[in-house]
Amino acid sequence: MLRKIRIVVSVLFFSLITLYFVDFAGLLPAGFSLLAQIQFLPALLALNLVVLAALVALTFIFGRVYCSSICPLGTFQDIVNWARRKFLKKKRFKYKKAANILRWSVLTITIIAFISGFSFLIGLLDPYSAFGRISVHVLKPAYLAGNNLLEAIFTHFGDHTFYRMSIYTGSVFSLIVALITLIVVGIMAWTGGRNYCNTICPVGTSLGLISKYSLFQIRIDENLCNSCGACGRNCKASCIDTKNHKIDASRCINCFDCIDVCNQSAMKFTYSMKTAKKQTIPDTSRRRFMLAVATTSLAAGKVLADKTIPGHNSIKTERKKAITPPGALNSKHFLTQCTSCHLCVSSCPSEVIKPAFLEYGLGGIMQPMMSFEKGFCNYDCTVCTDVCPSNALISLTMEEKHHNQMGQVQLVLENCIVVTDGTSCGACSEHCPTQAVSMIPYKDGLTIPHIEVDICVGCGGCEYICPAVPFKAIYVEGIDKHKRIELVKEEVEKIEVDGFGF
Repeated sequence: MLRKIRIVVSVLFFSLITLYFVDFAGLLPAGFSLLAQIQFLPALLALNLVVLAALVALTFIFGRVYCSSICPLGTFQDIVNWARRKFLKKKRFKYKKAANILRWSVLTITIIAFISGFSFLIGLLDPYSAFGRISVHVLKPAYLAGNNLLEAIFTHFGDHTFYRMSIYTGSVFSLIVALITLIVVGIMAWTGGRNYCNTICPVGTSLGLISKYSLFQIRIDENLCNSCGACGRNCKASCIDTKNHKIDASRCINCFDCIDVCNQSAMKFTYSMKTAKKQTIPDTSRRRFMLAVATTSLAAGKVLADKTIPGHNSIKTERKKAITPPGALNSKHFLTQCTSCHLCVSSCPSEVIKPAFLEYGLGGIMQPMMSFEKGFCNYDCTVCTDVCPSNALISLTMEEKHHNQMGQVQLVLENCIVVTDGTSCGACSEHCPTQAVSMIPYKDGLTIPHIEVDICVGCGGCEYICPAVPFKAIYVEGIDKHKRIELVKEEVEKIEVDGFGF
């Protein structure tokens, strides 16, 4: 019964989280953002004490339930393992000693990387973020391709239930990383079950140190056990020592497969008095774990040193600083908090948020940035700030979004077609929601753009629509710290009357 309940809960969480990442039609209501907020690392970075307390308490009482059912990458490994059993029915698991040196090394390096501001490694190893990138860059294109196939079929018969969606790769590097992650974790799951969870995953190691002292654990009743070894052969965590009748609770992910296959009813999930007594005995590994958690939590609230962001000064219209999405507050806060789960990338209706490569430097690889090749940031949209689970993007109201400056408009008149071709344009001014770009007299009855940086929100409408080639005449430059802009009354009224606010 416990195994069936776990499977139902796991499949439910996995399906909803996957749909939350790939959903382009808004099938899931906004309330489902809780699915991302209850993930361990985003909750830690957001200092969501309620979620953290709940996850720690759940682990302390019942063991690694998070790894078993809530973490989507964990369920993905179970799916791979299930497929393996269908093809290789005779292949079985066997007990392996815990790779504690590797587990502790990865966790320590991850914490050091976080404190040092090297966010790339954290996002790379975090199971939720890794699955998010797989969903966005691998599963979503397949999902969209299936939608487009249905659209072609239904439209052929006069039914317009489905509509065609564009499929594009926002970042080749992120796609490659997602594919490598999918392959590596898939191979590890195929050959070793939950090997990734118990050797590489820093979240698994952290929660494993709590579950070692959990109140409820799976125990072997030696009076009933006939030493058949069925439990060990079916343990995907390879943590059951059948010879000595012991289970490594720090690696057990509570899949309950061992209970299900035991014909002697010797495997039981019970309250452990022995474990409870151990709590009074000082343990150095436990102290090390609590110190690591405390260090990480404190570091989450720190303001780290400035990063040097490489620029390309040789091309006038190329950004020297990447534009952080709305709600980022400043580049230091954003780079520290973001886990590169790419939920904002997938959720952006305008498709203007894409993963960075080296725009933020080495530490910010794969973290989201604004890009205006395919569109511009909707003036009346706050979706990205609403879905972010780690508070890398602080939630903004519509009014706050209207006054939030994430970039500043820049003008290169030498590239403007009014100057180069002697023709009228004004497209940039027409697409500016705050009138930070306006047209002033030039010559021969023509007008040229004039910019007011102080009232620009950095939406990129002007950059996107500028027809100048090969280089834009107008573009948005990133800023280190987002600012609040104030619009004069006349400009606000003009926006409301003219309907600016895409």
